[in-house]
Amino acid sequence: MNAFQTVLGAVLPIFLLIGIGLLIRKLNWLTEEADQSLLRVNINLLLPCLIFDAATGNPALARLDNLLLPPVVGFATMALGVAAGWLVARGLRFGDPPTARTFALSVGLYNYGYVPLPLSLLLFGKETAGVLFVHNVGVELGIWTLGVMLLTGRRPGANWRQILNAPLIAIAVAVTLNAGGGERYVPELLLTAIHWLGACAVPMALVLIGAVVADHLHEFHSATGWRTIVAAVLLRNGLLPVAFLALAAVLPVSIELKRVLLLQAAMPSAVFPILLARHYGGDPPTALRVIISTSLAGLLTIPLWIRFGMRLLNFAP
Repeated sequence: MNAFQTVLGAVLPIFLLIGIGLLIRKLNWLTEEADQSLLRVNINLLLPCLIFDAATGNPALARLDNLLLPPVVGFATMALGVAAGWLVARGLRFGDPPTARTFALSVGLYNYGYVPLPLSLLLFGKETAGVLFVHNVGVELGIWTLGVMLLTGRRPGANWRQILNAPLIAIAVAVTLNAGGGERYVPELLLTAIHWLGACAVPMALVLIGAVVADHLHEFHSATGWRTIVAAVLLRNGLLPVAFLALAAVLPVSIELKRVLLLQAAMPSAVFPILLARHYGGDPPTALRVIISTSLAGLLTIPLWIRFGMRLLNFAP
């Protein structure tokens, strides 16, 4: 199997699980009433277990540069994407302020978790996945500060508490254990249970993403939003990957963080802006157009950008 087929084989199951989520929502096997409970279980139990499993005993997280630099890079790349989206929205005069702000956040916030995570494990291994989790702390900080400020025009205020969540606590515990060699004293029975629970996190999350997309498909009116769709695909799937790969090539950072930048360069927009736009007075249909269009384009561009990035950065799949 050649390198492109390896990357494609890692990408397609992700979209298959999202498609399954969409299908079972349409069949009413997964109801909207179940979403919040499953989401809480995923965020507060399964994802922390996955983080603990990937980060505990991870040699890449024993290095200080892999603890300090990834959050800075995560915050900076999220801010770069949002700034680029805002400039495009202003330049193309995307309607009223909520529409322009929602476009900027949606196109700027790449899928930083449930799509790159399985790719990091399949293509690069546990070390890169651990650095990805630390990187995502900076992205979360960007969401609850820059993201909320952009949508509301106000300071983030109480939303700082959103950063102090179960996944962050799992990272802190795993890093602390790594520093003192404490993982050797965790019972094997507990480690096995944590591993099994963590293995459920990504599949459940991808199915939930598919269900959320199914709920909002009726808001996707491509005939009236073609400018949004074209601009989003050109920016998120075309121009921003070039900027991210350039950063990966020139920044003096660890190979694990370079791999994280490579994966994020290839990512479509995250699904979360739909919920943020609804809660903070944005424009959910604009977020949906950006998310669906960049995700569909991502079926083609994700493996292409990852393969190109691997060649540029001399990575072997």
